[in-house]
Amino acid sequence: MANTQTTRAKPEAAAKAEAIAKARSIAPEVPVHIGSTPRTTFRGNPDVFGRLVEDHDRHRALLSMIEQTTGASEERKTLFLELTKELKAHAAAEEQALWSTVMRNPKTTDFARHAVAEHKEIDEMLADLAARDMASPGWLRRFANLKDEYLHHIREEEQEQFVAAEEHLAAQDIKHLRAVFERRKAAEKAEATVEKKIKLKH
Repeated sequence: MANTQTTRAKPEAAAKAEAIAKARSIAPEVPVHIGSTPRTTFRGNPDVFGRLVEDHDRHRALLSMIEQTTGASEERKTLFLELTKELKAHAAAEEQALWSTVMRNPKTTDFARHAVAEHKEIDEMLADLAARDMASPGWLRRFANLKDEYLHHIREEEQEQFVAAEEHLAAQDIKHLRAVFERRKAAEKAEATVEKKIKLKH
């Protein structure tokens, strides 16, 4: 079992603050109110799990900032574009760096598949929002649904799925996977595009 607790690189508060600052740089005039975040043992760790939580905190901030915007303002457009590219790139890189490795172990295949399935659902919700009028009253309600879905997803990852994955990965693998994630995230974000597709109810 890998132990990342002895190699913590930075305090949790500092790691969280840095992630929020990255989000704020997109629209410095928009306030951020993310409040307390679910407890996780990985925030600040120098491995792949710490890096993923860093992104999660950045995404929490972007979600909060979008809620502070109004109508089809430039701030809302800019922040939603950044959120979309971030979530798409993060999910793709996470699948390539972490979940593809975890799926090889029968003991961890199910929750890896669960995480990947939720990525697809979130991607569809982003495309649905992109296809709708940001100035309409229903847009922010649909956005709130996306926020709830995503916060549920990353809470599960941080408190359950990462914990289980860590137990079945060697320490050197966990550190190597961070480098894979960093490389794939940069490439995926450079290629990320906003898809527009109304999500039909079944």
